[in-house]
Amino acid sequence: MKANYVKDAKIFKALCDVKRLHILELLQSGEKCACVLIEEMNMGQSSISYHMKVLCESGLVIGRQEGKWTHYRLNKEGREYAVKRLLELTTSTAENNIKCCK
Repeated sequence: MKANYVKDAKIFKALCDVKRLHILELLQSGEKCACVLIEEMNMGQSSISYHMKVLCESGLVIGRQEGKWTHYRLNKEGREYAVKRLLELTTSTAENNIKCCK
């Protein structure tokens, strides 16, 4: 299996959850502390940690530690890679529509 598929699967896993999509929307306005996300999402710390782990592993979000809290922000490079791969995976490369059965 190509390494790209493993990385791609992490991206699409991150995007296939309603709560993670909401978190991405919250991060659009700028960096947020985990404590803010906990409050905004009305979730416990362990739930937020899980979702942020998935988002960070996908490359769509970057976290930085400050004291006991982690601050999260959207990752431009991760977004650009995700958009590029989505286009690559969903763009037909067929010259013509050849039928397999005659």
